[in-house]
Amino acid sequence: MPGLQKVLIIRLSSIGDVVLASPFIRVLRARFPKAQIDFLVKSEYAELVRFNHHLSSVIELKTPDFSELGALRKKIRRERYDAIFDLHNSLRSRYLRTYSGARTVSVVDKRVFERFVLIKFKRNLYKNAAPIAERYFETAHRSDVKDDGKGLEIFVPDETLSAVSSIMAKHRLDQYNTVLGMAPAAEHATKMWPGERFAEVALEAARVHQAKIFIFGGQEDTKRCEEIAGLVNSSAGMEAAVSFAGRLSLLETAAALDFCDVVVCNDTGIMHLAAARQRNVVALFGPTVKEFGFFPYGTHARVIEQNGLPCRPCTHIGSELCPQRHFRCMKDTTVDQVFQALTPMIAHPQIRL
Repeated sequence: MPGLQKVLIIRLSSIGDVVLASPFIRVLRARFPKAQIDFLVKSEYAELVRFNHHLSSVIELKTPDFSELGALRKKIRRERYDAIFDLHNSLRSRYLRTYSGARTVSVVDKRVFERFVLIKFKRNLYKNAAPIAERYFETAHRSDVKDDGKGLEIFVPDETLSAVSSIMAKHRLDQYNTVLGMAPAAEHATKMWPGERFAEVALEAARVHQAKIFIFGGQEDTKRCEEIAGLVNSSAGMEAAVSFAGRLSLLETAAALDFCDVVVCNDTGIMHLAAARQRNVVALFGPTVKEFGFFPYGTHARVIEQNGLPCRPCTHIGSELCPQRHFRCMKDTTVDQVFQALTPMIAHPQIRL
């Protein structure tokens, strides 16, 4: 695919998957500096790429209505792209790329068969555990597009950085030795470490390291995050922990993560935001495994998981109930394990902005 002039990248959702596409976007721009490079994404995730200066434009899918999908497919056909890179490979993305008139269409390999065999029969057919960010590069191997090793990135406009800095100033961070970020929620219940254990880690960090605790999540995570903050504050003082769940946009969350020395999180989108902002990460993995490609990428990270459990993995996205009803993949991870993992990261923090 030499000499590409017009390129479309499709990755409709979700937070982590879109952020994991950032190295691909960056290297594609470096390889084709004069090309038109467009990115198609759902509106709810558009801010993650809206300010990416490597892109020519961001095309938003605003609704799941078939009429909008049809209109978008016509728009794609009119553009006559030289190449379409489908990094999603879903029913919608397949529909949108069909009859596109593009010279070439490349589709990400999700390793669906290998994933099925690993989950269903616990047989590992993966030749390697290539991260999702690196699998995206496989779609453009004919164009000599290769990972540059610079990790993830997310572009936050100056006005957002300034607004978040003003919020942070109110919390008098100079009075604390460190700032511990937490993302205790996830889309599915089996991917969440118990909330009271997050609170215990936060309390220990506040006691031992004089840490300020920032808790992050979406609108749907508000109750869980506020309960954890309440548990911390009832023992450590009313200003020890602050929940930002439901109060910050995705870009504001990314900017707020800049103020954290370490982020303790489940396997969730905020983990990838933290990696994109080059934060130290302690990630708690339960039903999912490294082979699926979603471990923290391109930053200093420690993953805590229960490798000896014969029931892992039981799903690639999480579920609402543990199929074995014991939930050991998360419950066997102790507060001490997590605290011991984050302690050296506090001693050697990333640069706080």
